[in-house]
Amino acid sequence: MASRVNPETEIADANLKPSENRQKHINRLKIAGVLLTLFGVALFSYFVYSVGLNEILEGIAKIGFNGFAIIICLYFARIVVRSTAWNLSVYEPYKLGFRDTVPAVIIGEAMSSLIPLGILISGTSKAVAVRKKVPLVVGFSSIATENLFYSLVTSVFIVLGAFSFLRTFELDDGWRITIDILIVAIIFLILLGVLMVIRQWHFASAICDKLYDKGLLRNILEDGRLHVRLFENLIYGFYRRYPKRFAPIIVCETLFHLLGIVEVWFILTKLGDALPNLFTAFLLESVSRLITIVFKLIPFVIGVDEAGAQFVTETLAIGATIGVTLAIIRKGRVLFWTAVGLVFIIKRGLSFSEISDLNNKKTENQN
Repeated sequence: MASRVNPETEIADANLKPSENRQKHINRLKIAGVLLTLFGVALFSYFVYSVGLNEILEGIAKIGFNGFAIIICLYFARIVVRSTAWNLSVYEPYKLGFRDTVPAVIIGEAMSSLIPLGILISGTSKAVAVRKKVPLVVGFSSIATENLFYSLVTSVFIVLGAFSFLRTFELDDGWRITIDILIVAIIFLILLGVLMVIRQWHFASAICDKLYDKGLLRNILEDGRLHVRLFENLIYGFYRRYPKRFAPIIVCETLFHLLGIVEVWFILTKLGDALPNLFTAFLLESVSRLITIVFKLIPFVIGVDEAGAQFVTETLAIGATIGVTLAIIRKGRVLFWTAVGLVFIIKRGLSFSEISDLNNKKTENQN
């Protein structure tokens, strides 16, 4: 009889030897992060100059203190729903509560936003923040589980945004056909992934092993095949033990994006003369989420977030000023919660070097 695999133990056992390939990859990402940050700062300066500082300040004044407080509260609600999804992702007999995960999520968001490559250590910082409540390996595995659900829902959200945007405005037939093919492909992959979980197929890791044995894509699969196997076992093990948690976690991740749409809609009601519709807010939030993912190497996604918002608002004939002002106001919200995250980091006695060292140990995964 085959022995049952414990995903948490397997993740712990995977942290064995340093990977030179991974370190080289991280070094390249650091260089890219610095260059992209400089590009983002220049882009931000350009948009502020082109739109006009006075116009932006007038827009910020329309929000006011009370309006900004509402924006802060809306984002706190988003933090709570992601914390709920994380709580549901913890394997028994361990358990985390809101007093544990809410500050940890804020710390993770602060690390992700504040520094280049912050996205690479945000998960580690969350696990370190709750290490007094659960072992680190439990923290890592639960965060990985929640991130997979988040990635799934975010992918659907972005696809819906792209589909809606392309179908609403006139584009060449070539673009329409290409996007339709991509959307169908993504939907197929999502359905295939759901079926894989239900049937617990391991062919993804099997394919990676066969390619590696044949000498194909060795640099990528040297670490990648292990990651595929770990995540397969992690999700399959979670599904076997907690199938009823899948729907509540997906609902939480969906609420995270819906609250983002509400936030954008609220800001637009303050900036514009006419009452905006939720479809406009949906398009702006989906583009913002895509930019956040693609350009996460840039701290606070400075510059590129303003560029994306300007592109959408100009396409919707709302105006570049509103788009850039919207992005800057939301950046103010990010700055606020980053400051709160730094307070939590100091209060809990965490250090950047400690988090970085633990992250390096977590990613040293070659056998």
